[in-house]
Amino acid sequence: MKLGYTLLYVTDVKRSVEFWERAFGLERKFIDDGGQYGELQTGGDAHLGFVAQKYIRDTLPGGIRAPQNDEAPPAFEVALITPDPAVAFERAVKAGAHKVMAPTKKPWGQTVAYVRDCDGNLVELCTPMG
Repeated sequence: MKLGYTLLYVTDVKRSVEFWERAFGLERKFIDDGGQYGELQTGGDAHLGFVAQKYIRDTLPGGIRAPQNDEAPPAFEVALITPDPAVAFERAVKAGAHKVMAPTKKPWGQTVAYVRDCDGNLVELCTPMG
């Protein structure tokens, strides 16, 4: 098996795709005409998809529990690798991301920062592992 895509359940697909374009510089692959699904290219084989919360609530038995910005982040993150997490962190915050943790050098040598996107999802901005 291989990872095909990661899906984020969001309140407004178009708004979320546009936010991720501005905040993280990812390139839009498409948004469907109904606004139920959109996808961004991530620089690799796997893509990042956005699904309207209303759609997934109506189709997935039991629905979902959407992240909220006023509570702890969900128990997952989307990690974006960058040569300069400090620049990426400032760009994301300027675009409206919520600060979680400023860039920090980890004991294993990697630099890591965290923000939350416009839907409350946790995003890690990090240097490559090496």
